[in-house]
Amino acid sequence: MSAKNGVMMQYFHWYTPADGSLWKNLSKITSKLAEAGITALWLPPAYKGANGANDVGYGVYDLFDLGEFDQKGSVRTKYGTREEYLSAIKSAQKAGMQVYADVVFNHKVGADETEEFQATPFNPQNRHEAIGEKQNIKVWTHFNFPGRKEKYSELKWHWWHFNAADYNALDEKTDAVYLFEGKSFDDSVDLSLGNFDYLMGCNLDINNPDVQKELFYWGEWYLKTTCVDGFRFDATKHVKSDFFLDWLNHIREKSDRKLFAVGEYWSGNSEALNQFIEVTDGSMMLFDVTLHYNFARAGREGENFDLQTIFDNSLVLEHPDLAVTLVSNHDTQPLQSLESVVEGWFKPLAYALILLRRGGYPCVFAADYYGAHYKGTGKDGNEYEIWMDSHQWLIDKFLSVREKYAYGNQNDYFDDPNCIGWTRTGQEQDSRGMAVILSNGEEGTIQMETGSPDTTYFDITEHISETVITNQDGWAEFRCKGGSVSVWVPK
Repeated sequence: MSAKNGVMMQYFHWYTPADGSLWKNLSKITSKLAEAGITALWLPPAYKGANGANDVGYGVYDLFDLGEFDQKGSVRTKYGTREEYLSAIKSAQKAGMQVYADVVFNHKVGADETEEFQATPFNPQNRHEAIGEKQNIKVWTHFNFPGRKEKYSELKWHWWHFNAADYNALDEKTDAVYLFEGKSFDDSVDLSLGNFDYLMGCNLDINNPDVQKELFYWGEWYLKTTCVDGFRFDATKHVKSDFFLDWLNHIREKSDRKLFAVGEYWSGNSEALNQFIEVTDGSMMLFDVTLHYNFARAGREGENFDLQTIFDNSLVLEHPDLAVTLVSNHDTQPLQSLESVVEGWFKPLAYALILLRRGGYPCVFAADYYGAHYKGTGKDGNEYEIWMDSHQWLIDKFLSVREKYAYGNQNDYFDDPNCIGWTRTGQEQDSRGMAVILSNGEEGTIQMETGSPDTTYFDITEHISETVITNQDGWAEFRCKGGSVSVWVPK
């Protein structure tokens, strides 16, 4: 599903400045990113969110407003206007990169009017447990999009287009998920909290014929309007699994394009991921959440972590053709609800592990690449200032090595808990191989075979200045510094 040896970049983070400049800035640097080795861009949700120009995009208000209408206090989105968005896509594609749109089918937020109807309150921690009788509730469920005035779509959303919400204006004290009258939680979702159909806002009733028709139509409209090359689906574990298969089949058939697709099923449970893959018939890739968690734990535990287990239970180990491998993303960065930090010292090792090995479709995170500086509120309610270091120099080195040398057979040397390595034997037309070695403890050395006899190698990371020469059989002792990674390529 991805171009051979392709690399995508998540070109945003949660705290990307809300100054409307992202699309314009992207248009200026697409050629530079392509030259660095990025082959695809995952862009943030481009439609209007409930918080207008300050919304990251996941608080979906109007899927048809790409920064065109005066709604929610602004015309533009957090990232810019519709025209700037379309221009950025064209610029990226002209530079030879694909563009993936971020799609949220789980919920809508920021309705224009309230509606009264009946619903049953359920325990938010156990969606099988009703905590009251069916009752009248008053919820913000009517979306009429007054600023758009029915352009592109005439559908006005009402309470019957949703199945649940967690707010009742008639009883603001009760902590509950309200299941609407005549509705049910879908069974084909993640089983956390008993049933994880409901996540936030007004939860779309994917089984409603009007909802299905509108989302199918929107997909056709969006693809025709933007000409994107694929989609990243948000919150897939909260949505009826086979809907994604139906939607993708419809859009691919209508467009006569293959279209890339990756789902965010944020779970470290490999059984749940395998179930989703089975239901969706392998029609889309998934982010390798388990691998990320392994990276986070390895960074925390230092030399106490067994590097031989770094790929244990990972998606890339079980389904290398369906795994999008990542080090960090917007949800895992500091101060976010799913905060799961990969320590700065380990990030170069982690990027080597996803960029320089076979299997998986690696994703580079903008905040790891460019660095990030922001302020925000932590889970404890306190304000924090966060600095994330830039790893661009090393990532660019890895991208260059990936393009030139990350081919051929892969020989693993995972024989030590604190020092592991691997080699790639190269392509037939240029059989010179490469070697990677990393350590989470003291300086490490490993005897490895590159397939390239009598060849001088140097460490492209510049961590080690001395060169290494392989013997007549292509073997040599490669080394790295403690808590570091070295990538050895032919001189």
